[in-house]
Amino acid sequence: MYRFSYAEVVEDAPRECRQREYEVFGQAIELLKAADGRPSRSPEMSKAVEFVQQLWTSLVKDLANPENELPDKLKAQLISIGFWVMRETGRVAFGEHNNLTALIDINAMIQEGLK
Repeated sequence: MYRFSYAEVVEDAPRECRQREYEVFGQAIELLKAADGRPSRSPEMSKAVEFVQQLWTSLVKDLANPENELPDKLKAQLISIGFWVMRETGRVAFGEHNNLTALIDINAMIQEGLK
């Protein structure tokens, strides 16, 4: 039977969360790459846009939570990025364009920051 101290579990929890976040961003990036250049109403584009919107909606909600312990400046910057991502995915969903390069790049930068 495994026995862990509370301190060990608490120490591992942030690393595990970052790893899961890293993986989710990886999934978002792959979906965006698969959809890049496709028509806005294509299944690939719809799936990518929906996934990225849900990801960033969840992140913004978490960042806005008073219990979130990230520094206020970092939270504000990430929330600003989240709003931009949601606006940009909305533009894609409405057929204004189908170039996902900027969305891929910004999500890749965030993912890289999770390493």
